[in-house]
Amino acid sequence: MSEVGFSGTKAASIVGISYRQLDYWARTNLVRPSLTDASGSGSRRQYSYRDLLELRVIKSLLDAGIKLENVRTAFEYLREHVDTDIAAAHLVISGNDVLLCDGDQLIDVMRRGQGVLNVLAIGGLKIGLDEQLVQLAASSAPADTAQAV
Repeated sequence: MSEVGFSGTKAASIVGISYRQLDYWARTNLVRPSLTDASGSGSRRQYSYRDLLELRVIKSLLDAGIKLENVRTAFEYLREHVDTDIAAAHLVISGNDVLLCDGDQLIDVMRRGQGVLNVLAIGGLKIGLDEQLVQLAASSAPADTAQAV
């Protein structure tokens, strides 16, 4: 069974970023579309559900005031060290630092100072993304055209 893909325009809209921002993140390897990458003029990127979740996490980190370079570092760490579903991870935001809460441990993914200010539960972002996708599917479903006899 083939996974549902989202075009770049739809992915940007769902996540709440501009297409230009999405394009920049893809070209700079922050998040590459995992289903179909651009391969020349006229080709279209196809983002997976997991890609949308990663994009939503990145947007949330940026909205929390984390610098893009630190977001890149955090995602490099997550991709290398988080074996489970990313939605189960909890990120701790401390100033411009990002830490991963792994059970009882806080792992400094930025390799700098400690201090806890805010916890970003990625599972909560996943639930919000799921709800938005359900609403999107419902709004784009064809209307029932059957007439009562």
